[in-house]
Amino acid sequence: MLAPRLPALPALLWLALAPLPGSPGPAAKAELRVRVRLPGGQVAEESLQADSGSDCISLELRKADGALITLTADFRQEVKIFRALILGELERGQSQFQALCFVTRLHRNEIIPSESMAKLRQKNPRTVRQAEEVRGLEHLSMDVAVNFSKGAQLSPHIHNVCAEAKEAIYTREDDVKFWLEKGVDGSMFEVLPQTSDLPDLQRCRLCADRWKPCICSYSLSIEWYPCMLKYCRSRDAAGKVSSYKCGIRSCQKGYTFDYYVPQKQLCLWDEET
Repeated sequence: MLAPRLPALPALLWLALAPLPGSPGPAAKAELRVRVRLPGGQVAEESLQADSGSDCISLELRKADGALITLTADFRQEVKIFRALILGELERGQSQFQALCFVTRLHRNEIIPSESMAKLRQKNPRTVRQAEEVRGLEHLSMDVAVNFSKGAQLSPHIHNVCAEAKEAIYTREDDVKFWLEKGVDGSMFEVLPQTSDLPDLQRCRLCADRWKPCICSYSLSIEWYPCMLKYCRSRDAAGKVSSYKCGIRSCQKGYTFDYYVPQKQLCLWDEET
């Protein structure tokens, strides 16, 4: 009887079912580079790295406006870290770039496990990929600041990922409650001013004075990431049916983060158009 054939996968990405020569072994690091299409039609290269030893993955992509977006998923600590390195407007008095970090809870089944990510292969590296599923935009109010020097208690990756954003690491009060229940030290968190505390606090896009505090908004999108595993079925000579991992489903997801800044000068991209 012939062995069951693997079904054709539209994305031409699959999980290696057996070790390949030179492929990552247990607790290994692996990197995959894929070409993705951005919303404006441009093609960019996205880097996906998996470290099954520390049980984390990292995705990195440069936006059309030049901003470098990184997503780090720490499965062990149930933490997601978004970092944005945004090109500054030198002619308006900003530094060469501005760094932001947004830290949120990582939920189950948001993204495939690190050991599965480390086994991803692609047949044609030149293929331009688009996500099979567009997940809804998530709008998050980041009302708590995270102390960089204590952030390693939340996730050891904060120290490296957010090194350029020491004064701009934000999270949500709802996620803080979850982490406090897990035993994280609450002294690393500081609740930020909100419109309920300061009646004159405006959205930055409505604020005319560049030196006044306001609520800034920053949006980013993860254009392509492996969000689910696909399972196929096979039947042996005795007729017994079994399932096995045979590929991935890809997703795209957008996020908008609202957070307090002490002056609009730190949020010049968020202006009324």
